[in-house]
Amino acid sequence: MEIPAGLGWVRRVPAGRAWLATLPRLRDECADRWSLRLGPPFPYAFASLAMPAELPDGTAAVLKLQYPEPDSRHEGDALARWDGDGAVRLLARDPERRALLVERCRPGSPLHQVPPDEALDVVAGLLPRLWRPAGVPFTPLAEEAAGWLTRAPLNWERAGRPYERRLLDAALGRLAELVGSQGEQVLVNQDLHAGNVLRATREPWLVIDPKPLAGEREFSVAPVVRGPELGHSPAAVRRRLDRITGALGLDRERVRGWTIGQTLAWSTDGETVFTNQVEVVRWLVDDA
Repeated sequence: MEIPAGLGWVRRVPAGRAWLATLPRLRDECADRWSLRLGPPFPYAFASLAMPAELPDGTAAVLKLQYPEPDSRHEGDALARWDGDGAVRLLARDPERRALLVERCRPGSPLHQVPPDEALDVVAGLLPRLWRPAGVPFTPLAEEAAGWLTRAPLNWERAGRPYERRLLDAALGRLAELVGSQGEQVLVNQDLHAGNVLRATREPWLVIDPKPLAGEREFSVAPVVRGPELGHSPAAVRRRLDRITGALGLDRERVRGWTIGQTLAWSTDGETVFTNQVEVVRWLVDDA
């Protein structure tokens, strides 16, 4: 079975190798259950195997087999809550197999292919539609951030102290301030960047691949501020921060703080350091 290069990282751990070995069986079981005609996997992949699918009535869909990690555990719940309003529709799911059958976006080109300011206007239009009241079963942002506070110093040491201590201290300080002073808890997406918004026909643009939490609105802007898809420079990061917070009337300092905290928490994976994320933190810390 063809495995996209982006999923190669899972071979580094026993659980990942075991999951890869189950994929042919999971694919075939899902194809049988939903009577799917499947195409080869999409080449882009990092946390799931996704394949074009066609239902018996000709409906174009995507079959996703998720790597069993916590961040994506409630993706199906988020898609069900949105019910196609600004996001792809959930057509079916099999929690035991971590399988989702979702609407296929056509032509499916990513948002970062349009000019940055146009892309930011699209994101600013989508976000309020996604801010649904949230509680069970979604993990609270406060709980997730508590994990970042615990793990970030350990990850920094494990990775060989790859960036300035002042950045770690700034991120920990921001998270500690923000966690207990949040506003209304709504459905937020940890991974809404310009590569996870696709051009479609039912609506001009639809969100895919959410990593949902229940938290305040300001947090949901962090992924697009951080993401390099719309430009990776101090000016580009500042432009995204200012334009979206201004368009939506959000607290700029809280958005900046959440971006610093989450971005640094996501900047290391074992001994791997994502230097572009560290750079974003540095630029935002120095943007006081």
